[in-house]
Amino acid sequence: MATEFDVAIAGLGPTGATLANLLGAAGLSVLVLDKEAGVFPLPRAIHFDGEVLRILQSAGLRDEVLAIARPGTQGMHFVNAAGETLLIRGGTAALGPHGCANNYYFHQPELETVLRAGLSRFPKVEVRLNHELLALEQDAHGVRFDLRDRITGNQIQQRARYLVGCDGARSPVRQHMGSALVDLGLRQPWLVFDVVLDEAVDLPTHTVQYCDPARPMTYCNVVGNRRRWEIMVMPGDDREALVRPESLWKLVAPWVRPEQATLERAAIYTFHSVIAEGWRQGRLLLAGDACHQTPPFLGQGMCAGIRDAANLAWKLEAVLTRQAPPELLDTYESERAPHVRSLIELAVRLGDIIQTTDPQLAAQRDARFAAGRPEIFELPPQMLGRGAFDEAAPDSPAGRPFPQPRLPDGRLLDELLGRRSAVIGRADALAAACPATLERWQRAGAIVIDQPAAPLSEWLEAHQARAVILRPDRYIVGIARTGPELDRISQYLPVAP
Repeated sequence: MATEFDVAIAGLGPTGATLANLLGAAGLSVLVLDKEAGVFPLPRAIHFDGEVLRILQSAGLRDEVLAIARPGTQGMHFVNAAGETLLIRGGTAALGPHGCANNYYFHQPELETVLRAGLSRFPKVEVRLNHELLALEQDAHGVRFDLRDRITGNQIQQRARYLVGCDGARSPVRQHMGSALVDLGLRQPWLVFDVVLDEAVDLPTHTVQYCDPARPMTYCNVVGNRRRWEIMVMPGDDREALVRPESLWKLVAPWVRPEQATLERAAIYTFHSVIAEGWRQGRLLLAGDACHQTPPFLGQGMCAGIRDAANLAWKLEAVLTRQAPPELLDTYESERAPHVRSLIELAVRLGDIIQTTDPQLAAQRDARFAAGRPEIFELPPQMLGRGAFDEAAPDSPAGRPFPQPRLPDGRLLDELLGRRSAVIGRADALAAACPATLERWQRAGAIVIDQPAAPLSEWLEAHQARAVILRPDRYIVGIARTGPELDRISQYLPVAP
């Protein structure tokens, strides 16, 4: 048992498990705590996007995740009470910008099993289940915290240089930090009803948002024989009666009968839209539901937490192993919070479309969409907030993820780059950098590609760039068209002072 870990993680859900895998792959010593005895066996999150699969690929788990997920090939359809399609969120199995499909469906217990199994690859990662975080205190060198074994009742004290609270919406770590939650305006109870089909049933193969003011509902084709209905709780509903099997089956009677499927879970959840202020306090940090919660209308709740893990992992690695200044960790919230907030606000706007219960307002909503010609949309490109990026050029793609094409040798880009920074440009362009810049690339552990073949060369040409610098999380630091520009944007690569 280590006397002091590099990082302690409270919570072994998807966010905490992803962070532990990324830190373990970096060779850091990690202690992961969870108060439960194992994986929660019932379905919860059911969707992740292409960027999330790319992150899990960087943790070495792409094939294992693809084995338990399916691409969302037909998207999400918003349908009104008359059966007219108003809006479609696109879906395809084709490779998108991240080198995979844009959307996937899955069963959360299976994903968590994959993530936890991945931790066994790393001898310096220790997992303690059935352990509860009781108290913590930080000093200039790290965090001291007390743990209680929920089986034996024994208490122990442990230290880590940093502690990350991935401990859910009621996060004790957040409460200790005193980080306030800002409400972004949506608080609505919904009934979530999961079944496993026992026989073939004629159901849509895509997700359907039933925008019926009499009873808004969502139907999801999850994975395998799993199907989900999310049913809005209406004023006057008896909640206790609503979750009884006889009530549940009446609600979904147009689609499935009780003899055709096995009820797996029925529970009422309140969909929230909140974001915390203060994701870092010294050596304490927050990630996932501990610092933001979004309604599920975009399927981005778990995705946001895994993006947190990817952003935080390389920064902790840089601080702990490359002596980068600890202030680099301040860019975590300044980058991630605006990104999360924009997705929450978009989910709330979609929720307004779905949750309209006034018939007159619903008719006005329907009239805004051209009947028979549904609008098609995809998740808009998201840009991280102000942080460790070049912001000098307004037309720069800095702060956006770099695509992951397949290279001429058959590999995906990230298989070549690994979890390192990268400098990509033609040899003459890179030779224009000053000696101090070349040394900085080396100290940052960056991989240098000075003969970029297509499609990398095509990307540079399309952006009228001679070079591009990427971070380990595959976000663009900046592009350069001259030697001095390359020197300037290279200063954003974190190294020891």
